[in-house]
Amino acid sequence: MTEPLLVDRTDAVVTLTLNRPTAMNALDVALKEALRDTLAELETDRSCRAVVLAGAGGSFSAGQDLREHVQTLESGGGDALDTVRAHYNPIAARLANLPKPVVAAVRGMAAGAGASIAFLADIRVGGPSTSFLMAFAKVGLAADTGASWTLPRLVGHAKAVELLMLAEPVRAEEACRLGLLNRMVEDDEQVLPAAQELAARLAAGPTVAYGAIKRQLSIADAGTLADALAAEAQAQSICGATDDHRAATFAFVNKQKPAFEGR
Repeated sequence: MTEPLLVDRTDAVVTLTLNRPTAMNALDVALKEALRDTLAELETDRSCRAVVLAGAGGSFSAGQDLREHVQTLESGGGDALDTVRAHYNPIAARLANLPKPVVAAVRGMAAGAGASIAFLADIRVGGPSTSFLMAFAKVGLAADTGASWTLPRLVGHAKAVELLMLAEPVRAEEACRLGLLNRMVEDDEQVLPAAQELAARLAAGPTVAYGAIKRQLSIADAGTLADALAAEAQAQSICGATDDHRAATFAFVNKQKPAFEGR
């Protein structure tokens, strides 16, 4: 049986590949559970210092597996969208709160929950074929997997309303302009290598500080200046006690290149 999620480890970088290429990496229960549970394991895995999200074949992910969803609707039993609470919400929370950098290699289409997962990454790399489609309204649904939270932060409230309600595709160049993509390479074949190279660079950096930065920004986005200042004080207290801070400070003073160990 083919594994729905491939897990590849190269040094301190873990690449998670959605592996249903014949279905455009649509998210069925097996894939959602594998992604949810693997992210939970990586939270406390000290050997992992950066994560790459990718899709097998020519697409990132088409979102919810609607063929499987039709079977759920036809069965008539329970809440047909219970998958939001059981799978999508935990995936979104774990990606957003993962205390290490996450880079999405968005090759081809990222639609619905697939796009939502990409938006939860810290940095998104795309290529000429990359496109995003907030497809929820096309099947009579609202946003999920954190899109109602991430999308306004990336593109602003008014544009988020437009993308969610009109459900029109956003091509690569427009995605870059809007901030849905951080970086774009010229060749689709280079999307994953470029994302992995960036993740390796981040993995070699002060990962405790990166985790603190993610928490700071999350608090500041929704809070007051007082909330942000309190979060900054807490973050600096944590980061200031790390070996990385101490070693890097001495290295800077002595005009040496610091070596970060993530502790």
